[in-house]
Amino acid sequence: MTAIDLIVLGMLKKEALSAYDIQKLVEYRNISKWVKISTPSIYKKVIQLEEKGFIKSHVKKEGKMPEKAVYSLTEQGEKEFEKLMLEIAAKSVNIYLDFNAVIVNLDSLSQENQRTCLAHIENNIRELKSFLEENLSAKENAPDIPENGMAVLQQQMTLTQAIETWISSMTGKYPKL
Repeated sequence: MTAIDLIVLGMLKKEALSAYDIQKLVEYRNISKWVKISTPSIYKKVIQLEEKGFIKSHVKKEGKMPEKAVYSLTEQGEKEFEKLMLEIAAKSVNIYLDFNAVIVNLDSLSQENQRTCLAHIENNIRELKSFLEENLSAKENAPDIPENGMAVLQQQMTLTQAIETWISSMTGKYPKL
C-alpha cells in the first residue's frame, strides 16, 4: 500500500465521496504537489480499494445529474487506514527532489550550462515559493482548511526557503547565477 491509498482512505474516512469528488479535493488541496498522485491513479485506486474490501460503493442520483458511485469506508477499510497511518509514519523520511539528478551531474556540463541549469532550478523554486505564499495567504483564514493542511503548506514553504538558501550558497562556485 502507498501514500495514495492513505490519501484516498483518509478522505473517505471523513465522508463518503465519488472518485470525482476525491479528485477535486486533491486538486483543491494541491495534494499532487506534495504526494505523487494523478487523476487517473485516483480512479484506478478506488476500484482497487473496493476490490480489496476497504471501501464500498453505492449508486447515487441527484436531480437530473447522471448516476455516480459514491464510496465509503468499510470496517476493514477503517482498520487498513489506521494500519497505513502507523506504517507510513514509522518509515524513514526521504526527501526526493528531482533536480538533485541535475545537481549530481553538473560537473559533466560546461560552466555556461551549469549556470543555466542552476538558474532554471532557482526560477522554479521562486515560482514554487510564490505559489505557496499565495496559497498560505488565501487559505490561512479559511474555515474549511484543516490545520494539518496548513501545516503541509508551511512545511513546503520552509523547505523552499532552505533550498533558496542553498542556491545562494552556490553563487561562489557558479558566480554568474
